[in-house]
This record gives sequence, C-alpha cells and structure tokens, in this order.
Amino acid sequence: MMTAGNVPEYQFLVGGEWRTNAEPLEVRFPYTGETIARVHQAGEADLDDAAGIAAEAFETTRHLSSAARSRILSAIADQVDARAAELAGILVLEGGKTRAFAALEVQRAVATLLTSAEEAKRIGGEVIPLDWTEGTEGMIGITRRFPAGPVLGITPFNFPLNLACHKLGPAIAAGNPLILKPASATPVSSLLLADMALRAGLPGEALSVVPCPGAAAERLVSDPRIAVLTFTGSPEVGWHLKGLAGRKKVTLELGGNAAVIVHHDAPLVYAASRIVTGGFTNAGQVCISVQRVFLHDDIYDAALSLIHSRVALLRTGDPRDDGTDVGPMITTAAAERAGQVVDEAVAGGARVLIGGTHTGVMFVPTILAGTTPDMRVEREEVFAPIITVTRYTDFDDALARASRSIYGMQLGVFTRDMGRIMKAFEESEVGGVVANDIPTFRVDHMPYGGVKCSGTGKEGPRYAIREMTEERLLVLNTQGEQP
Repeated sequence: MMTAGNVPEYQFLVGGEWRTNAEPLEVRFPYTGETIARVHQAGEADLDDAAGIAAEAFETTRHLSSAARSRILSAIADQVDARAAELAGILVLEGGKTRAFAALEVQRAVATLLTSAEEAKRIGGEVIPLDWTEGTEGMIGITRRFPAGPVLGITPFNFPLNLACHKLGPAIAAGNPLILKPASATPVSSLLLADMALRAGLPGEALSVVPCPGAAAERLVSDPRIAVLTFTGSPEVGWHLKGLAGRKKVTLELGGNAAVIVHHDAPLVYAASRIVTGGFTNAGQVCISVQRVFLHDDIYDAALSLIHSRVALLRTGDPRDDGTDVGPMITTAAAERAGQVVDEAVAGGARVLIGGTHTGVMFVPTILAGTTPDMRVEREEVFAPIITVTRYTDFDDALARASRSIYGMQLGVFTRDMGRIMKAFEESEVGGVVANDIPTFRVDHMPYGGVKCSGTGKEGPRYAIREMTEERLLVLNTQGEQP
C-alpha cells in the first residue's frame, strides 16, 4: 500500500509481484461518495502475465503436501483474525456494510479459511473391487483426486472478503494456483488478503489479484491456460462467462429471488424475526435474501403485523454508526432500479405497506402486498431491501408458487409438520431447503449452490475442492504374471 495525499493507494498482484498502472481507480464509500482508496488496475499484458505465471506455478502447487497446504491456510486465517478490526473497517467503507455485519463477515472468512485448512488434509478417494465378472480376478480400483490447474475466481461486491476466501481457500487446499478478480467497487479487502497469503508462505507465483473491468477479465475466462472458472455474481454475467469458458470446469454461484413459506403451525414470533433479518440485512443485497414471503391464511394478519412492526423499527443510515440496521445500497443506480421495480408493482395493483421510497443510495425497507408472479418484484432478483407478502390457503399451492421461478437457490419453510418439510425437500426446484429458518441461512462449510438460472456446481470448501480437482482411477492387477 502507498499513500497519495490522505487517500491510501493499492497496487495489484501478479504472480507475487506488486504492480502499478498510470490510472488507478477510485474506490468510493457508498454512503457519502467520498474516495476511500485508489486501486491500480491490471491491463491486458498483466492479465496475460498472470495466466502464464499461474500455468508455470501449477508445477509447484500440485506438489505441495497436504500438510503444507493446510499450514499456509491456517496461517492466513490467523492473520485475518489478528487484523479483524482493520478488515471490518475496510468492508464498511468499500461496501457500505454496517459495522456488525462487517465484523460477522470477517469471522466467517476466518471460518472459511480454517475449514479449507482442514479439508486440505481430507482429499481422499476409495478402493473399488473390480472383480465382478469372470476374468477380472485380482483386479482392484483406487480413486484419487488431483488438482485441476490454475483457477480463475471472480467475486462480487456484497461479500468481498469471505467470498474471496471461498475461492482462495479451496484453490490452495486442492493444490491449484489462483487468479482472483475482485469486484471493481470492493477490491481493497482482496488485496489485503493477498498480502496476508504471501506473508503466510504461499508461493508468490501461485497468486495474482487483478482488479480490472469485467470486460477485460473475459480474456482470462477464455484463456486455455486457466483450468477452472469459479464465478459469484449476476446470472446475466455468469452464464455469459460460461459460454466463453470453453472446456474449463465451471462453478457459478448466481442470483435468486428466495421464498419463505410460513405455515399455520409455525413459531410466528421467531419466523417474523428471521424474515426481517433475511430480507433487510446488507440492504437486501444478498443472493439468498428473503424476497417472497408466503403466509398461511390462518396466521396471515398476525404474522404480517409482527413483520411490519419489526421493519418499522429498522434504523437506516450511516453504516459507521453502531445503531444502523440498514446501510446504503452499493450505488444510486442500484437504488433507482429497485425503485422502478416497486413503482411497476404499484402500477400493476400492488400495495406498499411500508417504505417504497429512496433517496440517493438509501432505500427505505419496504413491504409489498398484492403482488403477482408476473411482476418483476416477484419474477426477478431485486437485490434490495424489499419483500413481498402473499396469502395462501393450501401448502401445496404455496410450494408450487415458490418454485415458479427461473431461479432456484434456497427455500425456507416454517412448519412443525415433517411431512410438509419432506415434501418441500423432495419437490422444490432449489439447491437447498431450510426447515424452520430462512433461505438466507448459510454456514460456510455446508454445500451451497443453486439450480436453474441460479447456477451450477457447489461451494463450501469441501465441495469447491471437488469442483477444482479431477478424479483419477488406478487399476491394479494383483494376480497378473510377474516378470
């Protein structure tokens, strides 16, 4: 890090070498618009260098022992933990997170790295008897997973540190070099993470962090020297990149319009509290944020009253203030788009029960009723502090409407009826069903990923390692003639 005036200036990393360019990008605090950092951008030559160095580094990383990989990851986790306050402060400034949510993200990043360190020692295989037919006596198969090669990880603005760790941790654990492309709005935390990785003993050539425009990163996506693409971001961009990736292994963690079903036997106070948490944390800018809420007719009024009263108490404002519950959206344009979605719903007959307005980047927490499946507020991912509430009488109908979406990330179901829970699990077109909690629930070691337009593949260190490795079979003839 350098300093230009009172504003810190950050270089980018190519194969362990810190570089600069002539025109650093200004990173702005969403709440005020003030410049909080300047970050140098990787150019085409830098990206080509990153791919070439990563390809060469694979010969080093693939031969690192499980113990070495685990030791490096544990050391990175220790540094993240030791610098937790600094990192949380950066997350507040570059992404507009509230202090509490930023601190939680740092804690999760530590957990992601420590889990990756453990999983580095657990990349196993199996022994398979192959003597099932005549003439195969003494034949045994052994499977083992091997690192696939250089990984390109592309991360979004909403969890810039923890999602970077979800790329970095499994890549190192698997024995792969990593090129990390952070979101343009939130690159600083990734650059700090890179510095910690080098200090932890990761071979310098094994890591590049290359802030650059998304269009520039496409040259890496199509580069044949890259073996794996792991992307977290919007469906439009993700599926576009998959089309450019060629024969690479691809993991996409994309968007959603997550639904919650609250049946008449649900614990209403708890359900309401969790729905408000899931719908409005990080100003709704979470891919599994609660967006569509279905309330059984018998408890609709009571549940809606509980939700409404809690939303009314949410405090919006400066995320640096410890009392703030809902901070800014990432840009004014994002807030304006959310406002258009609300306005269209109202024009189509929906009712605003609370909120519905925005000033600049600040969007007032909003509840809409009377929406229909064809409205954008139900059909698309709003990525804003907005939820819809819908009355239902039949659980199967609610389940069908919850699944009536091009997305399928996670579903939350509140009910004490195990039969209904299993029905949701068996019939919902989603990557995960969360019983008696919100779809926003995620712990970092669980398998996480969506279906349909929400993506392909799984994250969570153990599962991401599978995506970043290739399974190979060894066949042993234990009874063949010996020379």
